[in-house]
Amino acid sequence: MNPAGHTIRSLIDQHAESIPEQQYVVYPDSGSKYTWKEFQARIQSVTCYLSGKGLTRDVPVAGLLGNGQTALELFLGGMYGGFQVFLANPLSGRDILAYVIEHSDTRILFTAPQYEELAEQALSQLSNKPEIILTQPDNLPVWDKAVPDEKVITHLPQPEEKALLIYTSGTTGRPKGVIHTHESLLYGGWNTEVAHELTPADNSLCVLPLYHINAQAVSVMGTLVSSSGLVMPQRFQASKFWSWVIDEECTWFSVVPTILSYLMNVEEDDKLKSQLNNVRFGRSASAALPPALHKAFEARFGLIIVETMGITETAAPLLSNPLDPKLHKLGSPGIAYGNKVRIADAEGTVASTGEESEVQVRGRNVMQGYLKNPDATKDAFTPDGWYRTGDLGKMDSDGYVFVTGRLKELIIKGGENISPREIDDVLYRHKSVMEAAAFPLPDDNYGQTVAAAIARRPGENVDEMELRKLCTESIGEYRAPSQYFFLDELPKGPSGKIQRLKLADKFSDPKQQI
Repeated sequence: MNPAGHTIRSLIDQHAESIPEQQYVVYPDSGSKYTWKEFQARIQSVTCYLSGKGLTRDVPVAGLLGNGQTALELFLGGMYGGFQVFLANPLSGRDILAYVIEHSDTRILFTAPQYEELAEQALSQLSNKPEIILTQPDNLPVWDKAVPDEKVITHLPQPEEKALLIYTSGTTGRPKGVIHTHESLLYGGWNTEVAHELTPADNSLCVLPLYHINAQAVSVMGTLVSSSGLVMPQRFQASKFWSWVIDEECTWFSVVPTILSYLMNVEEDDKLKSQLNNVRFGRSASAALPPALHKAFEARFGLIIVETMGITETAAPLLSNPLDPKLHKLGSPGIAYGNKVRIADAEGTVASTGEESEVQVRGRNVMQGYLKNPDATKDAFTPDGWYRTGDLGKMDSDGYVFVTGRLKELIIKGGENISPREIDDVLYRHKSVMEAAAFPLPDDNYGQTVAAAIARRPGENVDEMELRKLCTESIGEYRAPSQYFFLDELPKGPSGKIQRLKLADKFSDPKQQI
């Protein structure tokens, strides 16, 4: 359904009234399940609990949580009551955590027991410390004793009101706080519904962290807008992934390429493929999906993998391949659904078909702006109002976008621009490569030269000479990496995207290369 005029609250209320007995959410770790009517009551308890804490709506309700019942109920319950919600990333480290808590003016921080020490370390750096509320195990959230009271739930949020604060991963400089409204979040969910043809009969498995926009907009808002089901374990586990899909009758899932790699590495029963008939598709986003991995996964599991593209500032989805695999173009995140996408420069000059420039988007899913940063907000848009993603790409005659790299990640060797993505795609062809990323290193002769970081599949070996030969034969000696670094795991941001700039920083220092 088109969410025009709706808020998170109005949609939950609508589903609780029209389909009260339809199951909405399952938490497989605890076995708890809730219908739309039951879920509405739980969300109203959250609102009453927060109202009782005397919180104002101009600062966010924050959480430092893993996935599961507490996280989902705080996420939707806060917005149901008209509060802004901010789910902090526990992987960001204490210094960044301290910064975003202070920058966001957080006054209350719901904290899972496993993150209590991290929270205390972060807060020790602040003079104005928020209150820490330790959460209970996920089958007993702290608001369980709060009884829904219509007299307390008086604020009716409007579509244009702030609903979500989420910080970008900040690969360079400090993270920026992205502000989303009820409208932009729901349109992110609607873009998901339209692209994947979701219906109330669908059931989504969410294994990505709820502090990331993919889980927030695709998995949660996508199911909310389409009134379909949600399955939310506490975290991704490769050994349990397929049993969750089968036991809970999931029809689709949203993951990142790294998860597909992990699933390829787990030995499964020969009967598994025949048990996945209920799955309509799998969705890959947040990082480019190497064609070699794409083909291998589909062949092994007999599933359709739909490559997509989304970013924090656009409430996740802005491009998707169609569901029909005959219309897929490997190496492309697809075409625009629900919003408009173009290839243009910073001034808004649109590129010709096949010409490289910046990927830009316009739609009701785009953020309101960056918190306390009007200059960055202004710089993020072209003069004619399109959001600048910072991704370089080309569009073909069918409207498919091919991302060629990031504006700040381009390798410029001897004045020639080299896209790291094309090198990654070659490296992933080697059967023993689990993760790969090309990045620039300083060079006295060319200004920059090409390097590559590799993570091997467990128990397998990767011969450097094989990789050199593979790259030289595929893309030529000039573009092929001159140096290779082998790591157990490549550094990633909160979305699972490999951080090339961290690799460049690490290996640009000669001391780090010893």
